[in-house]
Amino acid sequence: SLLVLFLIIGLHYMGNNDSKILPSKWSIGLESIFTTINSMVREQLGKEIYLPFIYALFFFILIANLLGNIPYSYSVTTSVIVTIGLSFTILTGVTILGLYIHKLHFFSYFVPSGTPLALVPLLVLIETVSYLARALSLGIRLFANMVAGHSLLKILSTFLYQM
Repeated sequence: SLLVLFLIIGLHYMGNNDSKILPSKWSIGLESIFTTINSMVREQLGKEIYLPFIYALFFFILIANLLGNIPYSYSVTTSVIVTIGLSFTILTGVTILGLYIHKLHFFSYFVPSGTPLALVPLLVLIETVSYLARALSLGIRLFANMVAGHSLLKILSTFLYQM
């Protein structure tokens, strides 16, 4: 994880364009990635306050996944503990942020509008399990996609080597 952090810092240092009139290729690439992520965040969330977190998370997962393509290297995201830990950490942060912003109104998310009073306990249980399962499924999906990709690369490279 520290290697990923240092690579991200180095990548952004190479993209720094303070004293030059013409932007470098690194600078143009980083600015276009930033603009794309910024437009997606504004469309989905409406606020740019979450942009630094989403931008950093994007680059962490991108660099961690790309490091797995180097022969005889290990990708951090092929560990189920890392991916599930990352997803539950983000879920905890989002829940705390939701409680801070919406106060007790945050819990109305777990009770759909127009629900009969007799069904409220059952629906709260179902919605809570659904809320927690989302984090688990996102972590497992990232892990499974990385393992499947690495397995496919191994199979294809073995076939090419035998030809």
